[in-house]
Amino acid sequence: MMNMTRLFALACMSLALAGCGSLPAPFGRSDEHDQVTALIAYAQTVAGLPSEEQRRELAAANQAYARDRSPYARLKLALLLTTPGTGFGDDARAAGLLESMVGTPPVAQPASQAGAASVNPLRQFAALLYAQINERLREQRRAAQLKEQLDALKAVERNIIERSQGRK
Repeated sequence: MMNMTRLFALACMSLALAGCGSLPAPFGRSDEHDQVTALIAYAQTVAGLPSEEQRRELAAANQAYARDRSPYARLKLALLLTTPGTGFGDDARAAGLLESMVGTPPVAQPASQAGAASVNPLRQFAALLYAQINERLREQRRAAQLKEQLDALKAVERNIIERSQGRK
């Protein structure tokens, strides 16, 4: 009877350990989480590099994206194009790169990962970056519009001053 109890306990522990193998990475973390973290660290590193090295990183990211149009390569290039402190910022191109990631429905996950993360972290990060880029583009358009209005008001003011000086 004692052997049967031990055998049953051993079988239960084996099943429990076997079940752990099908769980996602620790506490729901996945490779995509690690990729997002790596991308953020990479952008911070590139922002601190001299401009020539930044351009090399951009060229390498462009080449990597040309070879492999994966979401990671696409996001890395878009992130580089929007990193502050670089001389090659291109918000419009970055938005174009991210548009396809943000505009498609989420990829279905296996049942073992469904509870771990309902949204792909790369896609979620792409959506945040895309929203930030669009907001920055909107603000740039608004600033240009306000500058045009200010220039028009200055022209009116000059015209009024010239008219008043001509009457004296």
